[in-house]
Amino acid sequence: MEVGKIKRVAGPLVQATGLKASMYDLVLVGEEGLMSEVIGISGNKHIIQVYEDTGGVRPGEPVKETGAPLVAQLGPGILTQIYDGIQRPLPKLAEASGDFISRGLFVDGIDHKKKWEFKSVVKKGDTVKPGQAIGEVQEQLLIKHKIMVPPNLKGGAIKEIYDGNFTVDETIAVLDDGTKLFMMHKWPVRQARPVTEKLAPTIPLRTGQRVIDGFFSLAKGGTAAIPGGFGTGKTVMQQTLSKWADVDIVVYVGCGERGNEMADLLHEFPELQDPRTGRPLMERSIVYANTSNMPVAAREASVYTGMTTSEYYRDMGYDVLMTADSTSRWAEAMREMGSRLEEMPGEEGYPAYLGARLADFYERAGRAEVLNGGQGSVSIVGAVSPAGGDFTEPVTQNTLRMVKVFWALDSKLTQRRHFPSINWLDSYSLYDLDLEPWFVENVSADWNKNKRRAMAILQENAELEEIVMLVGSDALPEDQQITLEVARMIINFWLAQSAFHPVDTFAPYKKQFDLLEAILKYRDLAFDAVQKGIPVAQITSVPSKDALAKVRLEAEYEPILAKVLTQMDAEFKALK
Repeated sequence: MEVGKIKRVAGPLVQATGLKASMYDLVLVGEEGLMSEVIGISGNKHIIQVYEDTGGVRPGEPVKETGAPLVAQLGPGILTQIYDGIQRPLPKLAEASGDFISRGLFVDGIDHKKKWEFKSVVKKGDTVKPGQAIGEVQEQLLIKHKIMVPPNLKGGAIKEIYDGNFTVDETIAVLDDGTKLFMMHKWPVRQARPVTEKLAPTIPLRTGQRVIDGFFSLAKGGTAAIPGGFGTGKTVMQQTLSKWADVDIVVYVGCGERGNEMADLLHEFPELQDPRTGRPLMERSIVYANTSNMPVAAREASVYTGMTTSEYYRDMGYDVLMTADSTSRWAEAMREMGSRLEEMPGEEGYPAYLGARLADFYERAGRAEVLNGGQGSVSIVGAVSPAGGDFTEPVTQNTLRMVKVFWALDSKLTQRRHFPSINWLDSYSLYDLDLEPWFVENVSADWNKNKRRAMAILQENAELEEIVMLVGSDALPEDQQITLEVARMIINFWLAQSAFHPVDTFAPYKKQFDLLEAILKYRDLAFDAVQKGIPVAQITSVPSKDALAKVRLEAEYEPILAKVLTQMDAEFKALK
């Protein structure tokens, strides 16, 4: 491999000469061998972004080629790990260098000394294809790690295969052409892993959050954005989704988050209990922790490394949720790098290719027929942190061009202590038409009708509230006063949800439907009563209305709800 020399150093960017490296090749910069990546080539000059602090690096120091791009190590032992942006385990880094990471320190992404019990699922003489599983390892109690033929190999007949305990570097199988297979392989992080066929987004990703499942559903393999200003609950929302979403694996990428927030997450996340198993949620999670005080170049790497890991578990047939917090910090890193490269700036100083980079990332999501057979999915939820909560800024707008679900966090709802603070008028889901048949088949034929009725009530309520601010609610016609009351019930009884209540924190589809249908039944009875000339004060003061609010807090809610509805019928019949 060629060895070049540093010509110029500008923060995390280095210019070097005398190299033959290709774009996105990994190189080692300086005497300390700082991990870096080629991001530009101009004549005999290579422009390199360094994933570590470049303080003290001087022109004239060597730059060594590695002959390969930045790769992720994929094999047993990834789950439960906490990595930095370039897949170095933080606990291992702490062991090697203490609380402050030494420069030029390389640590393998997975443990190369630990032995895993490998059980083959194919036998000698069988023909295997790229991406096909040849065996399994029990990585965690509930997760079987499938050992697959790397997708970049051609496959062939199994000449030898061994069961037993092996490290990830030891040979577990040999093909007829002499190719050795191991439990670990490497994959370039910027290259999407292949699939047999991408599938339509026709299955919802259940989250247990009524405002999401009921109004703005995310499909398995779908993409969503959570924009919101400081303190609106983006990180809490992502943790809630990680805990309750109907997925097998969770990959959390902190790309440029503040150090104190990341420290809180690293303390809290391992403590979270998986509600499905009662075991630690960390057993099926991977965390990439790249904070705002780390080198900016590593923010981009963390996003791609997290994506590659997600695709790897998708290829095993698992459903994966990847959350990126926040893509705004990644975009800011691109802006800084672009200015140092003296590129022509686009809107608000962001590079002109901002939209293309975001598209490259979000397009790797999807539900697919995988090479191993069966189906898997990667769903992406990206947080966006617009300055001052301004959704018109470039990162938010370019993100909205790529994603199909928009959960708009509202600071006013946060101030009112309404959580989740998703604004039901600004948010949307473009998966609605794709998911409607699933809800009709699996929940109720009236699911979509009720959803539209509730949304129409909320939209009318928003218009009426402007009038109420001027003249007061008593000046409105009686039917509009009822609409205000029903909207208040939908907002407070149904949309609001407590993350700390053991029952209300998660609502199954059927419970969501039954509660909303009960509220709409009250609305229909109330409108009938108004037409009969019954005063609004009597209609809004029926005891069953307040009793309905407490049903959402009950685990065995069905008999209680039936009793409340019977009471409601009797009360409205008694009104005069």
